[in-house]
Amino acid sequence: METTGSKRTTLTAEEVEFAGENVDSALVFLNNASDVTFTEDEDRSLVRKVDWMLLPLLAAVYMLQFVDKNLINFANIMGLGVDTGTSSKQFTTLAWSYWVTYLLSQPLAGYVLQKLPVAKVLGWNVTLWGVVVALNCVCKNYASLLALRIVLGIFESCVSPSMIIITAMWYKRQEQPLRFGIWGGTIGIGIFADSLCSYGLLHYHGKTFRSWQIMFLVFGLLTIVIGLLVVFFLPDNPMTCKRLTEKERVIAIARLQGDTTGIENRTFKTAQVWELLVDSRAWMMFTMNTAINIPNAAVSTFQAAIITSLGFSPTQAALLSLPSGAVGIIGIAAASYSAYRFQTRSASILGLLVFGFFGTALLTFLPDHDEAGRLVGVYLTNLIPTSAPIVYSWVAANFAGHTKKTMMNALIMMSFCLGNALGPLSFTTPPAYWAAKVTMLATLGFAILVLGMLVFSYRLENNKRARHLRSSGDHDDGLISFMDLTDRKNKKFVEL
Repeated sequence: METTGSKRTTLTAEEVEFAGENVDSALVFLNNASDVTFTEDEDRSLVRKVDWMLLPLLAAVYMLQFVDKNLINFANIMGLGVDTGTSSKQFTTLAWSYWVTYLLSQPLAGYVLQKLPVAKVLGWNVTLWGVVVALNCVCKNYASLLALRIVLGIFESCVSPSMIIITAMWYKRQEQPLRFGIWGGTIGIGIFADSLCSYGLLHYHGKTFRSWQIMFLVFGLLTIVIGLLVVFFLPDNPMTCKRLTEKERVIAIARLQGDTTGIENRTFKTAQVWELLVDSRAWMMFTMNTAINIPNAAVSTFQAAIITSLGFSPTQAALLSLPSGAVGIIGIAAASYSAYRFQTRSASILGLLVFGFFGTALLTFLPDHDEAGRLVGVYLTNLIPTSAPIVYSWVAANFAGHTKKTMMNALIMMSFCLGNALGPLSFTTPPAYWAAKVTMLATLGFAILVLGMLVFSYRLENNKRARHLRSSGDHDDGLISFMDLTDRKNKKFVEL
């Protein structure tokens, strides 16, 4: 059974000449293909092959970016502050400085990812940030820690945007939530890795090296290895992938007809940037994601400190962080499968935020003597950052036009950074951190409100477009997705 149906698979010579740089590079490749028919079995076989080709490397990268930036969380209870003369106030600066440089680097990262091969950009940045992480083992003072923290933010800034682009160029929109969940779910594995490594090294008392120095060195070297694997084995796009046959490359592109936001276009289009800047839904997404990530600071940077504030020792805190990883894995698995199965990304995000809100309430309002209940609250807050891959999937599905898409990826990451930079500023009253807990409750409630407004806006737009298509009788010929039209310009685009 052929899956191409009655859709067109090529343009005429006149159409290609007229389209020029406006068309997606995938359409040029497809236009030169001799055979674009394929069966459902060939389609399924290709998807399995692509899964094994992409997902292990993407999962490893996403896990390491979470682990590497949060090593400082555990290093703080392993003696880093004492050994480097870093005060609690300076440690807070280390936490938010990373996010500030990450945020400021986003526009440049978005531009570079459009102009250069995306997998190569990702791979070399992973390699370089591995070097930065390893260098933390030789830091002797606060200034050197701060310098490396700033550089780490620059090199990690391209990670999530590039992974969003890579996932969107290989999979249909309905297939994307599950794949985002697979590599995004490694956050939980990262928590396991951080916790177990910290716990084991807390029992090391050598005189030459401190335990936190060994931790930075080990993970830094591992990151360098993964970065080089990405450079040499992760394909830049379906059209140039040498690990696929010619027929498989054609199928990889043709299967996305009418169901994609485009694959690749190297021409930077200023008009699409301006369209993004006046897109109200883009800014609603920005606002919602900023609010979500303000409490994320509690999970990523201060969780070990919060657990010790409940009366546990640093060694106990490292072990008690392990269930957080399990909660993260279960949360992202349930949310991504739900989004994939029912195509309800917003509902999945809502569920994670509601449980995160409940966990924050337990942590905030339970009495001090109820350590078990407050610890459950800490664990439930780990559902907050697991919403990130679902948010990324929502962005990938609802913004089209390659320039607009790459810039929206940068914008959503700027909101991610802004929230994480603001979050640590509320951690000013140890050990209770009362201001931080109240801030977490307020921002999560606000994020849920904006989420509802965003869903309502999308539904209004979809109903408007449906009425227009019914009245015009216009139908998709299968190639419009490869014309590098934005979601606003393409009146047949359906928001998910």
